[in-house]
Amino acid sequence: MYEYKVEIYSVKEAEKKMNARADEGWRVIAVSPNIAIGHGLVVTYERTKE
Repeated sequence: MYEYKVEIYSVKEAEKKMNARADEGWRVIAVSPNIAIGHGLVVTYERTKE
C-alpha cells in the first residue's frame, strides 16, 4: 500500500524541499508547472505506507 503527498513550491525552494521529503522516505513521482497561478511547481510524492 502506498500513500501520496502533493505540495507546491517556488522553483528556488524546490530542491531543498524535495531533498527534505526524501529524508522522510518520500519519492518524487511527478513534477509539473503550476499553471493555476502561472508560476512554481507542483510536486507529487509517494512512499510505502507503514
